[in-house]
Amino acid sequence: MISKEEIIVKTEAIFNAASDRFDDPALCFWNRFGQQTIDRLSLRSGERVLDVCCGTGASAIPAAIGVGSTGQVLGIDLAESLLKLARNKSQQQGLENIEFRSGDFENLGLPNESFDAVVCVFGIFFVPDLVTAVRELWRMVRPGGKLAITSWGEKVFEPANQIFWNAIEAERPDLCKKFTPWDRINDPFSLKTLLEAGGATNVEVVAEAGTHKLASEEDWWTMILGGGLRGTIDQLTPTARERVRQANLQFIKTQKICSLEVDVLYAVAQK
Repeated sequence: MISKEEIIVKTEAIFNAASDRFDDPALCFWNRFGQQTIDRLSLRSGERVLDVCCGTGASAIPAAIGVGSTGQVLGIDLAESLLKLARNKSQQQGLENIEFRSGDFENLGLPNESFDAVVCVFGIFFVPDLVTAVRELWRMVRPGGKLAITSWGEKVFEPANQIFWNAIEAERPDLCKKFTPWDRINDPFSLKTLLEAGGATNVEVVAEAGTHKLASEEDWWTMILGGGLRGTIDQLTPTARERVRQANLQFIKTQKICSLEVDVLYAVAQK
């Protein structure tokens, strides 16, 4: 069984590699869902926010804007390459109330009840022990504060996602995943149950069924390279990788697919 340390190292490597595509226009959904997460918190001027698994700042930067110059945002991520992009973006926007730091959010050592809001967008499911992870995040929320966890629902970039795994199975059956990390919490009931098991109170979960537009078939391949699927792609030989690429592009083109189905769950708990 893979250890927690191995999972951390693997996740860090995947997203450091994906940083070369992570902020491409084809992956604008990071910003969309990050902004929508922050919108649900109704942040006020002067508040302190912790954003774990912050990536390149899709939710941390809107949070910094929301809390104003008297507020403070701390963004944490394993991937230093993503944090570098986040720092550059925040500097370009003239934000001086935000800090990005490399770290494992389960071992931050930050004080109890020290943030008005704690945010985790598309990151909680990478942790093997979800309940312990939620408990750690909840510990840092002050009384009256909020915890926001955003995760994937049942459909994630379908039907292209299934075609991707079919192509992988044809090349490397050993790499084909029958189960994804977020499957444990891909419906409102299971996500709400998780937060409550971690001690969270006043939990509300909203499910949003939406779509993500593709400008061309190449957008889908860029999305593959700019996210968690990069870890699978990078294990292929160059020739196998090209066959997988062509299978995916051909499917998008022949089926004339212009948008993909994507379900998102927004959970907010208040202490």
